[in-house]
Amino acid sequence: MSKTAIMLTVNGRNIEFEAEPRKLLSDALREDCRLTGTHVGCEHGVCGACTVLVDGRPQRSCLSFAIQMEGHEITTIESVGTPMGFSVLQEALHAAHGLQCGFCTPGIVMTFEAYLRDHPHPTEVEIREALSGNLCRCTGYQNIVAAIVDAARRMADSNGMGGAAKP
Repeated sequence: MSKTAIMLTVNGRNIEFEAEPRKLLSDALREDCRLTGTHVGCEHGVCGACTVLVDGRPQRSCLSFAIQMEGHEITTIESVGTPMGFSVLQEALHAAHGLQCGFCTPGIVMTFEAYLRDHPHPTEVEIREALSGNLCRCTGYQNIVAAIVDAARRMADSNGMGGAAKP
């Protein structure tokens, strides 16, 4: 199959490369953009490990072709936090032991960076519903949920919005 020139905007940078039209976004991010934080698990869109933001919305990168992403802004886990420190959500996951092996963590972080932006005061039930698209085989979810509750509270407090996530 012939290759096509592609330009993706990833984490604010334009990255040009050639790829077959059938190349998945997840593979392009890892192989062509050298951004290996996006993990590939089930390759069927079920596990959520490959979640990135496309135009600010969570999307499974294993279900999208790279060529479809031209003209869209892709945000990966590499852009969350800074080299000097974690984001509020990452800090909360670390403090609450909301990760173990870390394979699912990038997808969870990307999902909830967007979710908490749009839902600053989620209930625990709402958090669990939003988390249902991210599979974790290690933690049992209790600490992940506790971390997201804490992150929501801290983000709301720092934005002057007051209040906290409700149990």
